[in-house]
Amino acid sequence: MKALLERVLADPRTERFVLIVILINAVTLGLETDASVMARFGDWLHLLDKAALSVFCVEIAAKLYVRGLRFFRDPWNVFDFAVVAVALVPASGPLTVLRALRILRVLRLITIVPSLKRVVGALLGAMPGMASIVMLLSLIFYVSSVMATKLFGADFPEWFGSVAASAYTLFQVMTLESWSMGIVRPVMEVHPYSWLFFIPFILATSFTALNLFIGVVVSAMQSEIDSERERVVEQAVTKGEEPLVAEVRALRAQIKALAERLDASPPPR
Repeated sequence: MKALLERVLADPRTERFVLIVILINAVTLGLETDASVMARFGDWLHLLDKAALSVFCVEIAAKLYVRGLRFFRDPWNVFDFAVVAVALVPASGPLTVLRALRILRVLRLITIVPSLKRVVGALLGAMPGMASIVMLLSLIFYVSSVMATKLFGADFPEWFGSVAASAYTLFQVMTLESWSMGIVRPVMEVHPYSWLFFIPFILATSFTALNLFIGVVVSAMQSEIDSERERVVEQAVTKGEEPLVAEVRALRAQIKALAERLDASPPPR
């Protein structure tokens, strides 16, 4: 029974079916936010939502039955279990907010689509490097906020009246949202040389630190792809399915057969 259920779960058609159910459930959850749609088709949408949840529960239960405690050794399985379990909690009283978390079921696409799983794996692998960049960026922000408060706080208390206000204003400057006409040029009318502060800040944050995030993510993505390629090759070699290995073995067999034929043939007179 377990072997049969394991084959069913591993069948690509089963994965495609679950993928379709996830997409349909995503559409129904989005339609539930429209009052006019709910007035006309509310009962049908609730029925589809319950049907989708039933499919997810059956899938998780089948995996638990087949794999037992090994199910929880895979972080992606734990993620699926948590997302489905949230939907089973009664969303009433103080737990009404949990109804909004039903949309998290759509995130199960990550565990179904291999390319999405690789991207998320790369992002998780990039976390240590990103944490270092965040620390560097926080240090730059703190130093710059203290300087901006001392330089411009007296004349522009709304923007630079405190370290917190300066940090928020500098965050807006870093995102380049209305930084010139909205903030820097008004400040330059009072402090003509304030550009000597803002331009290096933008260069150090927008054009340097933020691009470091991209570099770390790209590096992690490449590492994830390389590790995935090595894993596939190793599995192929283990199973004897590596094309190059198969070709080499075939060539060796042909050479051996040719050598045996030459040895068996009579010598020329």
